[in-house]
Amino acid sequence: MAETVLRLREVGVAYRTPAGSVTAVSEVSLAVPAAGITVLAGPSGSGKSTLLRVLSLVERPTRGAVELRGRGTTGLSARARRALRRTEIALVFQNPSDNLIGHLTVGDNLRAAAQAAGRPAAVDEVLDRLGLPGTAGWKVSALSGGQQQRLAFGCALARGASVVLADEPTSQLDAASADLVLDTLRDLADGGVPVVVASHDPRLISLAHTRFDLRNGALAA
Repeated sequence: MAETVLRLREVGVAYRTPAGSVTAVSEVSLAVPAAGITVLAGPSGSGKSTLLRVLSLVERPTRGAVELRGRGTTGLSARARRALRRTEIALVFQNPSDNLIGHLTVGDNLRAAAQAAGRPAAVDEVLDRLGLPGTAGWKVSALSGGQQQRLAFGCALARGASVVLADEPTSQLDAASADLVLDTLRDLADGGVPVVVASHDPRLISLAHTRFDLRNGALAA
């Protein structure tokens, strides 16, 4: 049996609203392999972004269990969950600027990410891997949107994250910038870093080694 990095067991997420309880995710069970690219696919409102937040330990499910490399996480304290996110899990958001510290240089963003996880910063090595050599002293604003997203994935590498998750990482980018991100996802997977992506971008979905389709908060049959 293939090794699993993340597992959901009968996970449900519901929110209280003035109109009553609204179910965003219903009874989802899935296993994310510890290799390759896993895509959560589905239209807007299908629950894929909610599920990604649960997988990344940002959001605690209303019911069910979340496991990271076989370890249960739903009963952990908020502090313990933050510690796991800092050292084991990297989450990349849709908007490139939301992933980086804007007043720091490219190199300082990588150093800050490594320091947060208690690791040494191999800035030049990471930038070479990202195809961004020589940019360590640049301001983040000097990078294109696609390059900023690449740098966000580079911060995940600098932290030594066990798994990288990304929510619609190409949705705010033009085609050329999106190509840079697709190349980075392939590079991460080829380098042994498992990647989980929530997306409805057909080009990104085509990269999936494992795919889960969501409809109305549940796995599609």
